[in-house]
Amino acid sequence: MITPSLATFLITLINIGILFFVLRAVLFKPVTAFMEKRTASIQQSLDTAQQEKKEAAELKRRYEEQLKAVDREAESRIKQAEEQAKKQAESILLNAQQEAEKFLVHARAQIEAERHAAFDQFRAEAALLVVQASSRLVQRELNTEDNRRFADLLIREARHY
Repeated sequence: MITPSLATFLITLINIGILFFVLRAVLFKPVTAFMEKRTASIQQSLDTAQQEKKEAAELKRRYEEQLKAVDREAESRIKQAEEQAKKQAESILLNAQQEAEKFLVHARAQIEAERHAAFDQFRAEAALLVVQASSRLVQRELNTEDNRRFADLLIREARHY
């Protein structure tokens, strides 16, 4: 059996101490330094991410303002275009009404001229008929019945015109 001795205990304790200092020098310091670097790197990444998040939020805010400005500008332009189209439509309607009025005046004048021409032609033809009827009456001796018949004939022919 193994009996614990003070010497073995002290040697084991010294070995553990030496092993602790050797491992600390060889293993713990590099691992601790690596962990500190890693922690600093992670913290820097977090700080950078936070800063980029703030910048992204600022960019988003600016873009939203720009979009609102563009929307206002578009609405303004649409409103101007609608007003311009309305004015142009009114102008076109006014011009069309003026042209229609000119056309009506011209058509009325032309109809009146044609009516006068037709009336003048009617007068000429009526006069010709009267002359023809008179010449027929002069050529023969007429009685009351003949006068009535020629008057009816003259009226019928005049109605055709």
